[in-house]
Amino acid sequence: MRLGVEETLGALNSALGPGGPVWFKETHARHLRARDFLAPRRALQARFGDDQVPEDVVHAIVGLQGPGVAPVLCCAPTPAGLALQLQRSAVFERVLCSVAAYAAPAAPTGPTPRVVLHCPALRGSPSTLRLSQLRAVLVADHLARILQAHRVSVRRVPAVRDPHMPTFLRQLRVDWPEVSEKASTEALRNRAIAELSPAREAGALPPGTLGRVCLKELMEERGRTAGYDPSVDSCLVTEDLLSLLAELQEAVQAGAESSSLGLAAAPDAGADSYVVLHVVSCEEEFQQQKLDLLWWKLDHQAPLTQKHLVCGPVKVTGAPSTLTAPEYYELRHVQVCKVSSLKHGKDLEQDPAWMEIFRVLSVATIKFEMLSTAPPSQGSKSGTFVMYNCARLATLFEGYTCSVEQGLYPTFPPVSSLDFSLLRDERPSPPQGEWLLLFNSILPFPDLLRQTAALTLPCPAPGLHIAARTETVCKFLVQLSMDFSSYYNRVHILGEPRPHLFGQMFARLQLLRAVREVLHAGLAMLGLPPLSHI
Repeated sequence: MRLGVEETLGALNSALGPGGPVWFKETHARHLRARDFLAPRRALQARFGDDQVPEDVVHAIVGLQGPGVAPVLCCAPTPAGLALQLQRSAVFERVLCSVAAYAAPAAPTGPTPRVVLHCPALRGSPSTLRLSQLRAVLVADHLARILQAHRVSVRRVPAVRDPHMPTFLRQLRVDWPEVSEKASTEALRNRAIAELSPAREAGALPPGTLGRVCLKELMEERGRTAGYDPSVDSCLVTEDLLSLLAELQEAVQAGAESSSLGLAAAPDAGADSYVVLHVVSCEEEFQQQKLDLLWWKLDHQAPLTQKHLVCGPVKVTGAPSTLTAPEYYELRHVQVCKVSSLKHGKDLEQDPAWMEIFRVLSVATIKFEMLSTAPPSQGSKSGTFVMYNCARLATLFEGYTCSVEQGLYPTFPPVSSLDFSLLRDERPSPPQGEWLLLFNSILPFPDLLRQTAALTLPCPAPGLHIAARTETVCKFLVQLSMDFSSYYNRVHILGEPRPHLFGQMFARLQLLRAVREVLHAGLAMLGLPPLSHI
């Protein structure tokens, strides 16, 4: 079984006896020179009074064992509190001999809800897509990838029908379904007609409107307590609105009728086992609230749980507020091409291979901007920085392979034969970062994915809105890239071809293999491919 930060923290807190959590994981390089976990002194005083932690408790902590619990080397009182250090060589070995287990989320331990992911911005065309809507599209795609990685059944709505939208989504590396057939609206139309308000206002209704449906009663029964805007009292019913409802209805019904083989779905396959998550821009949310209530009004089998994830406005410095999504992509693409031309001293735009790299870098720049909690007002270099370090890793392993072919280095030995005690260079100053990479990036990655998915699944959360932390994976990849870059700049991995140095070289290469796998897995959550060079 893989080691886990959450499992280790749980065991440490249990060892202190009844009470809330006390221990926390260290992340700063300066602290990691001496300790991996800390129970702060004030928290211990609140638990045990002014007395020291009982000796038998400290002894129990040192001997901690259990599924997923990392082996402890020592635990001792310090001025900061109770400091604990792991058996680092043993942790290196456990993790680096099972890299695949740390580059993917853990399988779910119980039933998970089925999710209908609805992004109304995709009903239009790219030329009318505002930047706040583009952000909603990218957030929806990211959430779908996170949930599906955890084997959650996700049905994405609406299917794209605009003839230009599929090409634009492929350009953005967004995976979304497209169909030509429309779901039948007959049953919903008949129910809507029966619920229409009296026709005295018919003359004031916009063309193509069937009528107005009163939502006041439903708002009082269900909407107000759920957090809906109290000013929502009615909804104009159009054919387009009924078409959208029919597609949502069909997605739930199709999922309820299918067996969803291989998915850890709830045993009750009815509509109520579904969570409908509407990912909307701030401009679309009020209309979406009306649509939620109208769905409940016209379809008594509509899922009871509907949640909103609202994406705020996006501003781009130096660009007009009317900038559309395709124009924004073109702006970032031109910037990427310009920077690359300056770096390489020549125009690379005629080279098909480089043009593909520029497209990936443009999308990476956009996604790292848009998936932040508060998108920056100007272009961020985070996406490019992450992709650059991805390429550095690829170059490193390509260099090793070429050296093997030239006879400079032996082929890579079995991982089980490597001596990971050679990765113990944290105590010298400056630290070289091997434990930092493993402890802050590789070891916690499965927990990070699990926490991100848990925040996205809104079932237990009261109220209408959820606040999925869509920036989590981006921030993780940026920090991982920073730590790797710092390490790579200080340490010469492929050293002199001397046999007595091969052991440490192979241990370091295996560590960086794990970094590469985790980096690639994180990029996959954003729909980004790894790059071999920039």
